[in-house]
Amino acid sequence: MNGDLHFDYTTVGHVTIDVLADGTRRAGGSAFYSALQAARLGKRTRIVTQGVRGEIEALLEPYRDELELRVLPATGTTTLLTRGSGAQRSQRVLAWAGPIAPALELDTEILHLAPVARELSGDWATDACTGSARPARFVGLTPQGLARAWSADDGQIEQARPGADAEQLARRCDAVVLSDYECDCCAGVIASASSAGALVAVTAGGEPTTILLPGGQSLTLDVARLEQPADDLGAGDVFAAAFFIALSEGRTPREAGDFASATAAVRMCGEGANAIGGRAEIEARLHAGAARGDA
Repeated sequence: MNGDLHFDYTTVGHVTIDVLADGTRRAGGSAFYSALQAARLGKRTRIVTQGVRGEIEALLEPYRDELELRVLPATGTTTLLTRGSGAQRSQRVLAWAGPIAPALELDTEILHLAPVARELSGDWATDACTGSARPARFVGLTPQGLARAWSADDGQIEQARPGADAEQLARRCDAVVLSDYECDCCAGVIASASSAGALVAVTAGGEPTTILLPGGQSLTLDVARLEQPADDLGAGDVFAAAFFIALSEGRTPREAGDFASATAAVRMCGEGANAIGGRAEIEARLHAGAARGDA
């Protein structure tokens, strides 16, 4: 790859229209939340997504000065009806923007594969332009969207075991982040990533995070304590972005996990994407937690 990289952090996945219980419509999707967190950590950030350009640009208008955006055209924008939170969150697919074909140019330091609704194939494991086995210097995967299926009748999303494509992606990654309630269906993804030497972080809400290390060892990290969290939408996505960035900057797995935990805590202290914090705020939260012994 060219040593003069144009972007520090690129996410690939559907930016979604999230329809909440009160009818509010706002931007969602791992690609959006993770990219915004990367931008607020000082990274030059781009989202590669697919949908109706005008709809997505309108959704992301408040953040246009923080993010670059590449929208591949589709007849619809992925729209999710969202209820609940955490492991109890339920979603229905109201519209789907279709599969995203591999980009021809991935001029990025960190590539975050961030599917939300089975939009990425195993072809994203290689650089279609150079034929290289690695499309970026650091590749991270959040496989949540590959572990989903929905019926044509009601669009209700259910967990489903990812196919061989997901395992192919995992084998080309440096790190994978997923939640504890995705572990069973993503066992193949975890095994593929681990066998290839990747770190795997398993988050568990307010319970300790587990980091699976190459060679079969693991770390258990306490998470930051929150007395009154506002909401957790996107918390796993900002954790992933912070974890990937911290690792790429040379932090140890434990340091990266603690930093990511503090990042998620900052996000959950407020509502929505506007609560995503910057580096100074996150470092302050991290140091305060360490002083109390809760992180």
